[in-house]
Amino acid sequence: IRLVEAYCKEQGLYRSDGMPEPLFSETLSLDLSTVEPSLAGPRRPQDRVALSDVKTSFLRELPSMIGGEPASPNHERLATWKNEGGSAEEPEVAPASPLDKRVPVTMAGESFELRHGSVVIAAITSCTNTSNPEVLVAAGLLAKKAVERGVRSKAWVKASLAPGSKVVVDYLEEAGLMPYLEQLGFYLVGYGCTTCIGNSGPLPAPIADAVDESGLVAAAVLSGNRNFEGRVHGQVRANYLASPPLVVAYALAGRMDVDLQSEPLGEDAGGKPVYLRDLWPSQAEIHAVVSTIRADMFREGYSTIFDGTDEWRALDVPAGEHFAWEPDSTYVRLPPFFEGLSLDFEPPRDIAGARALVVLGDSVTTDHISPAGAIAKGSPAAQYLIERGVEPKDFNTYGARRGNHEVLMRGTFANVRLRNELAPGTEGWWTQLLPSGEQQSIYDAALRYRQDGVPLIAIAGKEYGTGSSRDWAAKGPALLGVRAAIAESFERIYRSNLIGMGVLPLQFEEGQSRASLGLTGREAFDITGISEIGVGSKVAVRAVADDGKETSFTTVARIDTPVEVEYYRHGGILPFVLRQLARD
Repeated sequence: IRLVEAYCKEQGLYRSDGMPEPLFSETLSLDLSTVEPSLAGPRRPQDRVALSDVKTSFLRELPSMIGGEPASPNHERLATWKNEGGSAEEPEVAPASPLDKRVPVTMAGESFELRHGSVVIAAITSCTNTSNPEVLVAAGLLAKKAVERGVRSKAWVKASLAPGSKVVVDYLEEAGLMPYLEQLGFYLVGYGCTTCIGNSGPLPAPIADAVDESGLVAAAVLSGNRNFEGRVHGQVRANYLASPPLVVAYALAGRMDVDLQSEPLGEDAGGKPVYLRDLWPSQAEIHAVVSTIRADMFREGYSTIFDGTDEWRALDVPAGEHFAWEPDSTYVRLPPFFEGLSLDFEPPRDIAGARALVVLGDSVTTDHISPAGAIAKGSPAAQYLIERGVEPKDFNTYGARRGNHEVLMRGTFANVRLRNELAPGTEGWWTQLLPSGEQQSIYDAALRYRQDGVPLIAIAGKEYGTGSSRDWAAKGPALLGVRAAIAESFERIYRSNLIGMGVLPLQFEEGQSRASLGLTGREAFDITGISEIGVGSKVAVRAVADDGKETSFTTVARIDTPVEVEYYRHGGILPFVLRQLARD
C-alpha cells in the first residue's frame, strides 16, 4: 500500500479529493533483484540495516555503546601510532585498539574468546514472526544443511525456540527438522513471549562474568518485534531483529562483525569454509515442506487450547463473587487507583513548586519508562522483594509481577540503560533529590518528594514514549507522583495513555526545547492555566533556578480531543469510567 501511495504521489496521480487515481493505464514495477535481506538494530526496530552492511554498521555503532574511540582498520591505527611517536621498526600490525578486546572464557570444558559483538543470545521467538511457516521451515532447513556439513553453533551462544503456536513444533517435527534445530541449540523453551520481552533467563555465569568484568558489548539476534535498549537482556547492549533463518546463521557465526554475504560463517568437518549461500534453502525446498502442512494440525492443536495443563487445572480457585486478595502476595496486590474516589470530582489545579524527577533526551521509549524484562539485582524492586523473603533466583520478571503495583512503581524509570541527565555519568534508576543534589534511586526520591508534598514533572526531548504501547509507562509515573510531562514531541499512543492516567502532556512550542530555554531541570516549576484547560490550550510554565533566575515560556497542552479533556478533568480514564458506571 505504501509503495502504491508513494508512486501515486511521485507521479501526481491524485484526484481533487486526495484519493489516488485508478492505475489501469499505469504499471507499477518492482525489480526483485534490488530487494536484499536486512536486520534491524542495534537499538531500535526502525533502524534497518542491509545484511551486507551489518558488519560496517556494527563497527560504526560500537564506540557509542562502549564510550570508546571510533573503530578503524589496522592500517589507520598504525598511521596514528606512528604519528604519535611510534618507532621506525613498528610491528606489522599496530597495537590493538580497545575495540579489539578479547576475553578468554572456559565453560563446560571448552575454551574460547569473547569480543565486542559476540552473539550470546540467538532466539527464534515472537508470536507474530513465527506465524509464517515459510520462515520457520527455512530456519529448519538451514539448520539441517549446517549439521550435515558439520557446522555447529558457537559455544557462547544461548539459543532458544519459542514459537507462538504449538503447531509450529508439530510441522517442524513432521518434516524431520526439529532434531537439526536442537543439535544447534534451538530447543523448545515454551510458547509465547520470551526473549522479545526480556524473558530469556540469565546468561551462563562464565559468559555473564566476562561481559560484566570486561565491559564487553555483547549481542543478541532474535526474530522478535522489539529491540529497545535494556529490553532483550540487561547484559546485552547490541540487539538485532532478524528472520528465523538469519537467527540460525548468526548462531553459527557467533559474532556481529562479520559480512555473511562474503565471509564464511564457519568451517565444515574437513576445515573448509562454509558460507551462508551454501546453506540457504531454495524456495522450492521451502515450498516442498510448507505444502505438507495440513489444516487439521491447527484444528487439533487448538481444539483443547482452553483445557490448560495439569498444573493449571490443579490450582485451588477460591469461591465468591469478589477476588480474594492475599495481603502477603508479592505477585498480586490491590492497586490504589480508586483510593479516595468520590462520585463528584474536583477540576485539576495548577501545579506549584514542582521538581523534575527525570530529565531525558530524544527517543526515550516506553521500555525505558515502563518496568519490563528481568528485575535487576540492586534495583529498588529487587530490594523490595528481598525484604519480603524472595531470593534473587525467584525474582522472576516485571511482566510476571505486573499485578503488584509496589514492584512496578519501583521498576518505573528503572531500565538499566536509562540515562537521566539529573544523574550524569549513570545508567539505570538514579536521580538527584532537589534542591540538595543528593543522589537517590528514582523511586526513593519520588517517595521523599511525596512526603514533603512536592509535585513532580518529567522533562524529555523528541519522540517521548516511542515504542510499544505499555500501560505501565503511564501508570508508573502517575503513581510516583508525576503530574505533567514536558517534551518536544510525544509518541501518539503514549500521549494518550498519559492523559488516561491523569498526567498532563505539555509540548514545547515550535523551535523551543529545554536546551534553547537554558533549563537544567534543577529548577522549581510552576504550571498555570490548568483549571481552564481545553483542546490544544496554551499553558504557562515558570521555572525558577536556585539562584533566583526565572525563565517563563508557553507550552501546548497535547489534549487533542474533547473526550480527552473529560478524561483529564476526572483524573484519568479509570475514574471517569467508574463514575459513569456509578451514575448509570
